[in-house]
Amino acid sequence: MGIFGFHKTRMITADEALPGRTSPMPVSGRHAVLGAPLRPPYPAGAQIAEFALGCFWGAERTFWRTPGVITTAVGYEGGLTPNPTYKEVCSGRTGHAEAVRVVYDPAKISYGELLRIFWEAHNPTQGMRQGNDRGTQYRSAIFYATPQQEAEALASLAAYQKQLSSAGYGEITTEVSPASEFYFAEDYHQQYLKKVPGGYCPDHGTGVSCPIGVVRASGPAEPIKAEG
Repeated sequence: MGIFGFHKTRMITADEALPGRTSPMPVSGRHAVLGAPLRPPYPAGAQIAEFALGCFWGAERTFWRTPGVITTAVGYEGGLTPNPTYKEVCSGRTGHAEAVRVVYDPAKISYGELLRIFWEAHNPTQGMRQGNDRGTQYRSAIFYATPQQEAEALASLAAYQKQLSSAGYGEITTEVSPASEFYFAEDYHQQYLKKVPGGYCPDHGTGVSCPIGVVRASGPAEPIKAEG
């Protein structure tokens, strides 16, 4: 089967996955906008959040513009193929979603606020697509790193579902899964809309506001290893 002779809106099995490679994708050492490290190690006390919400170019810009965010990167997550290329992800034969890693200072912005931005920046009811972008790579997903992140993600999903239902939207299809390996995308994808200011950046938001603060932590935030 050719790399593009595949039904891209169906999740693949392990037997169907492309083999990938052992070498990670080379990327710049510093964020093109924020100047912070793109890869670990990150500053002490930093927390990591990872989301998929359609095309990662505009999604990354939304987060790098958010006060309290230290650095961002785009990559591939949630699939089977190690160190995939963009072409391989577009084939539908890696199982990965286009994802954004958000490294943030929890003293300046909460995970709940990042969840609000995530929900409002796309339409989470569209399954394996965002607008005209179709394929498993465009699915909506939250990749949580701790039980606390999982609890907040699920609570925010339930709260936003009520808001969307009231506005006439269907069921949220967002995947809420443990964070797996985050494979950095090719360097030209990193901070793409800084490098190509007029680049593709569709707005798939519903216009429905998401309530925040829907779950309270039972204690101090659990540390997330910032070394990767």
